[in-house]
Amino acid sequence: MNTHKHHESTGSADEQQITLRSPAELADSLPYLLGFHPNDSVVMVALHGDRGRFGGRLRLGIPRSPREWPPVAEQLAECLIEGSERRGPRPSGVVAFLCQDPAPGETGRQVMERLRPFAQRLRTACGGLDVPVHEVLCISDGRFWSYCCPDTRCCPPEGTGLALPGTSVMAAAAAYAGVQVRGSLRDMEARLEPWNTPAAEEQERALDNAGAALVPRILSGGNRKGVAEETLKLARGLMGRLERAPGTGTVAQDTEDDALITHEEAAAVILGLQDRETRDRAAEWMEGTDAAPALRLWRALSRRCVGPYTEHATAPLTLAGWVAWSTGDEPSARVALGLALRLDPGYVFAQLLHQACNEGLDPEALRRCLRAERDTRAVPGSCRRGGGFSGRAVAARPPSGPRRPKAPRVPPRTGPRAGVKTARDRAGRRGGERGSRSGR
Repeated sequence: MNTHKHHESTGSADEQQITLRSPAELADSLPYLLGFHPNDSVVMVALHGDRGRFGGRLRLGIPRSPREWPPVAEQLAECLIEGSERRGPRPSGVVAFLCQDPAPGETGRQVMERLRPFAQRLRTACGGLDVPVHEVLCISDGRFWSYCCPDTRCCPPEGTGLALPGTSVMAAAAAYAGVQVRGSLRDMEARLEPWNTPAAEEQERALDNAGAALVPRILSGGNRKGVAEETLKLARGLMGRLERAPGTGTVAQDTEDDALITHEEAAAVILGLQDRETRDRAAEWMEGTDAAPALRLWRALSRRCVGPYTEHATAPLTLAGWVAWSTGDEPSARVALGLALRLDPGYVFAQLLHQACNEGLDPEALRRCLRAERDTRAVPGSCRRGGGFSGRAVAARPPSGPRRPKAPRVPPRTGPRAGVKTARDRAGRRGGERGSRSGR
């Protein structure tokens, strides 16, 4: 058995600590490290000190082609180790997880054997940077296998079943500390992805019609302010409508929220949010009684970006990520921002928020900036400097003191080709799509 001990703080920096003494306890801890159950993911966690304290962590979709494994492994190792050094001491070790469900007709053990070369690439990539990998676990079909432990008494060839949910030592500590696991990554992404129902055709037609009416007004310049005011007024009205409906935070609530918003209303707000200044003003609904209905609205609008308007979801996804981060839900924020950057890797607002969230910065710096923008507009005769708020507020570091470890910056894709630029990425965004996306 691997006797290396790993310590993870489940509360604030110096509160309670627990000790993970085996690969089984390490496997059971994974959802609590990320806040969700990862699907089709490689996860790497830095270890610090003689006691193996958990530090920075990162997650990326497992590349589909084995040819992509060597460069991705090197990139992940560099991101984790160099990112840890930017925040503090160099890691003394690494643990890694490969999580993938079996394909039809495939067993969990076959998944483990198929991914073994990738596990070895991760080990050699970290070793090449003089940081040892103490453990690599494959988690598949409700079981786990160790690539590093040769002792069949604790790590048998047929694998070991995962503990029942809520029964592990990590689950008990997380429950005591109020840490939540928000389901699987696949489930979290599904709540934000475009409709795949017959209603999508009606929504697409509404987007076509709204684009024909709104885009010329936005691009002409003369009516841009009027479109912004109409967009924000409609969005505020939709928030009020959602706020009056019970909120459960479940998938069933998503369906109810969708029924409260007409196709035409959704189309008008989606297209209006493509204007950067309009989006920035909508970002001011990030706290207090505004936060919950705003988050529900941005999620609902993300689901309405169907057909050729899929990339228009970048704005509402980024707003959903911002509100989630502002209200303390970092796992949900990372998922929403990751989806936004998958659609548009160059979307600056999402880039800044994703980096700041991963670095454990305090969102209050950005909240203060947005409040100041709002207060400035409220002063009669005031003139706003420039368009949109400054990224400096997002990049500002928090006051000294303990802060959560950063997940190093890596390409935010979560799909099977994560970390690998596609031909579309290299060619840039396609022109000629319906609608308009002005500004970042």
